[in-house]
Formats: sequence, C-alpha cells, structure tokens
Amino acid sequence: MNLVDDFLEYQAKTTPYPLGIPIDKAQGSYIYDTQGKKYLDFVAGVSACSLGHCHPKVVAAIEAQIKRYMHVMVYGEFAQEPAVALCKALVDLLPSNHESVYLTNSGTEAIEGALKLAKRATGRAEIFAAHYAYHGSTQGALSLWGTETQKQAFRPLLPGIRFIDFNVADQLEQITTKTAAVVLETIQGGAGFIVPESDYLKKVKARCEAVGALLILDEIQPGFGRTGPFFAFEHYGISPDILVMGKGMGGGLPVGAFSSSKTLMTLLEDHPKLGHITTFGGNPVIAAASLATLKELRDGPHLKEIEEKEILFRKLLKHPKIERIQGKGLMLAPILSRPELADQVILECLNQGLILFWLLWEKRALRISPPLNISKNEIEEGCDILRRVLDQL
Repeated sequence: MNLVDDFLEYQAKTTPYPLGIPIDKAQGSYIYDTQGKKYLDFVAGVSACSLGHCHPKVVAAIEAQIKRYMHVMVYGEFAQEPAVALCKALVDLLPSNHESVYLTNSGTEAIEGALKLAKRATGRAEIFAAHYAYHGSTQGALSLWGTETQKQAFRPLLPGIRFIDFNVADQLEQITTKTAAVVLETIQGGAGFIVPESDYLKKVKARCEAVGALLILDEIQPGFGRTGPFFAFEHYGISPDILVMGKGMGGGLPVGAFSSSKTLMTLLEDHPKLGHITTFGGNPVIAAASLATLKELRDGPHLKEIEEKEILFRKLLKHPKIERIQGKGLMLAPILSRPELADQVILECLNQGLILFWLLWEKRALRISPPLNISKNEIEEGCDILRRVLDQL
C-alpha cells in the first residue's frame, strides 16, 4: 500500500473526503508531494505557518533546544528558559493590563483556560459568543460554536451559553450582571473573515465594563501579525481582559496561550490549586520555535509589508466571478457567487499547483492566508493561477 492508501486506512479523518496529498517536503511558500509536484501555499497550514515552511531561524531554534533538553516537567513547576523568555517577550508586546501569560498546547485549550478564568474571576456562569463563531472543538470551545448543526450530535454541552450577532450593537443590552464573559473573534474566521465595524468592539468593551463582565478576544487566527499589527485588536483601539492566541505563534508547531493581568491569572493558582493544568503546555522545544517566530515578526520587515501585500492581492484579484474580498491584511476571503463554484475553484487550483481552502460557514469563500513573508512574485504567481482557473470555469 502507498502513503495515501495507508492514510485512508489507518489515520482518523475529519471528513469523508480529505484532500489526501502525499507530502514529501515543504520549504518557504511551497509544498512538494511525493511525486515531485510543487504547490504554492496560499493557506499556510490554516494561518499556522506565519513564516512559511521550515524557516531557517525557527529550525535553528528547534535544533539548538533539542540538544539541551525537551520535556522535563509538567507546566508551571520548573523555570525553563524558552518558555520564560517567550512569556516575557509577549508581555512586552501586550497592553499594560496583560502582565501574565499561560502557555498551552493549542488555541482551543487556551479558550478552555480563558473560560475557566472568567468564571473563576467573576463568580458567574453565563457566557456570550457570536453566531457563526469558531473557537475550537473541545467541549467548552464547541459550546461557543455559533451553529447548531455542529453541536447537536454532542449535546449536552456547557450550560449558560448565549449568542449575539457579530457587529449588531443593539443586542449588547442582553449582556448583564449575570454575564461572566463575552467571547469574540477579533475578526470572525469561519463566518467569512468578517471585520468589526462602527466601533463595535469598543461598544462591546464598554458594555462589559458597565456590567462587570470580562471581554475575551480570540486572536488564534488574526494574531501574530496576520493583519499588520502584532495583534488585530490594535486596529480597534481597545484592550481585552483576556487574550487568546495560537496557530501562527508556533512557526508551524502546536502551541496556544492566553494572557491577562497578574491579578486575574493568579486565581488559577489556588482555591483550587491546579485551576488549569497541562503536561506539555510551554514545552521548551515549542516555546523556542515560538520565540524565534515572535522575534522574526517583531524585528524583521514582514509586518511592515502586510498592508502593501493586501493591496496587491486586492488589485490582482479583480475578476467578474469575485463579488468582493472580505477580511484584512493577509487574512482574505474572495467571495464567489455560489458554493459549488468555490468548490470547483479550490479543487482545480490544487490541480494547477495552488493551495487554497474553504471557510467553515461561508461556503462561497476562498481562504487566502499565506505565509506573512510570502514574496510579491509569489503573490503574482498564485493570483495568475487563480484568475486563470476562474476564466476556465
């Protein structure tokens, strides 16, 4: 049996129809299959590979750390240089009310920790999320999903979860003194890369402050420079009470984190002790990769170029079959006329050597979330393929 046959036989899948490309290697903005076919990657592991594949500084950090030590103790017991340095560097980039960082294995685990922290801090249980939200697939995060079709097979889930429409300020009066937290993606991902409008996040923050609820912003996807600034909330003039991170912070390795004030975060230390615990969160090899990613994004030229690259994408993707392009920075979603056309475009682009992908709820969308260090020539190459496919279809 070949690799694809074994993949289909032995590895659990998430859908009946995985793409099943047999991967040989990946470098920069390109992925190569076992037959030697080259694919330009406009998805970057669903926003996870911020610096593309096998960035030399990330690889060097991983190799150096592996030679020193790997796993030595569960999270929070030993002082390990990579994790400490990563937390310190993050705090330096965060607003002044974020003094402490909890490192996790993934974004969805960070969401779980953030929910627990909000309940512990407020003594309340009601949580608000947005329709068409996506925050992960563990049971707490799944409870926040804004579509019932994904949840009904797994109920009962967390009680006390209520939903509002993103960007609809009139609904914020539903947030009351019973509310522990409001959890929102700074930019909605699965819904179609929907950006906040008309000072919406400022209005949410003001309502939370008025009733003593906490604002949790999920930057698992738009964080770590994907929209230009290091965190997307910087566009909107607010600071969350709890910030959730993941995906792009690991340079391609699995990682997540949530940050808050030291006053809030210390609540997880006692009453009860082990308020949140993880074996591999803060793993030194992954922390080293994440720190190298952070430093390259912070000190390199990439974030300064995001706006210019967005403008280039929007210029090159003017086409009669593209109704509009949603999103911000290098988190873009061309919207086509119907879902069937989007399916055809994604699959034919794959045949022609360009990796695009779907969004969860907006079925007319094409996901474009390339490495942040993608070159302008690579952007032109990929957009040429996409336009050619649109013409052919």
